[in-house]
Amino acid sequence: MRKVPSHLPGLLAATLALAACAESLPPAPTRFADGQPTAEYRIGPLDTLQVHVWKAPELSGSFPVRPDGRLSTPLLEDLVAVGKTPTELAREIEKSLGRYVREPSVTVIPAGFNGPFERQVRVVGQAASPKALPFRAEMTLLDVLIEVGGLTEFAAGNRAVLLRGQGQGQQRYAVRLDDLLRDGDTSANVPVMPGDVLIIPESYF
Repeated sequence: MRKVPSHLPGLLAATLALAACAESLPPAPTRFADGQPTAEYRIGPLDTLQVHVWKAPELSGSFPVRPDGRLSTPLLEDLVAVGKTPTELAREIEKSLGRYVREPSVTVIPAGFNGPFERQVRVVGQAASPKALPFRAEMTLLDVLIEVGGLTEFAAGNRAVLLRGQGQGQQRYAVRLDDLLRDGDTSANVPVMPGDVLIIPESYF
């Protein structure tokens, strides 16, 4: 196993140490046993929502979902938004507004996308712009790498690791990012799932 410099923070050092053992991990699956995971969009913290109440512009507007997962609009406070689809939230707003407005008709449109934490794909390590991405339909490693701007010049792409699941059921897979980006090997372009974490270690030589 390649030695990780002691100056790295504990968590990052642990993840890079894991990536250093990528050669012993199985390759990531090229397809899902249960089919493609659903890409139905659910609202997450820090999303921005356009709420339109028909014939009531004073109740309409652009509203952020707070870090606690709640949303406040005119007349309504602390509505739970996280984990709901825009349509589900619109129906709840209609029900709540029904105390003040006769037969309200509400449309909710996400204007900024983050999604719930468990639906994000996160990239750490030697990506040009490490970040968390909202999962979308038929998302692959190549889609993820485009979103983060590719690899840095110091990345050890073929020692990257994909973490899937949490706790005792977590699975670890080796992925070949150099082969995908630099050699155009499409067999390395495997699908990703909501909640995946891609760890890209640094090459020390």
